[in-house]
Amino acid sequence: MARNKIRAGWLVSLVAIAGLSGCSAQFRNHGYMPDADQLSQITIGVDTRPTVEEVAGPPTTAGVLKDSSLYYVRSRVRHYAFTRPTVVSREVLAVSFNPSGTVRNIETFGLEKGQVVPLTRRVTDSSTADKTFIRQLMGNIGNFDAASVLGAE
Repeated sequence: MARNKIRAGWLVSLVAIAGLSGCSAQFRNHGYMPDADQLSQITIGVDTRPTVEEVAGPPTTAGVLKDSSLYYVRSRVRHYAFTRPTVVSREVLAVSFNPSGTVRNIETFGLEKGQVVPLTRRVTDSSTADKTFIRQLMGNIGNFDAASVLGAE
């Protein structure tokens, strides 16, 4: 009878430990992000898509247009018991290219309280590159004089 109590005690202990271990949070990492040493080897205005892929590795995804940006994405997801998995952190590295095929910009974005936040930028482009025609037009209203439009001096 004493042996049955000991076995029952061990069985209850094992069930309790198994139940508690199911309630601990588990974290999983997804994706790939090149480290800072690899990114420092990429020169803006010099390196091309093949050299970026050689230095930083293959991207997680790429833009749909020819010679568009490369994207590296890394996420950390928290799994807890029976609840829905939650994204704890996410980083996106975007490498964009000029029409000539050289690196135009390297940007890193993060996720802070559901909002996209730029973490780093290495930019060497004009201020009009990412503006639409309408936005540029609206930005120039009031920046001309009537004499230049009429050809008078």
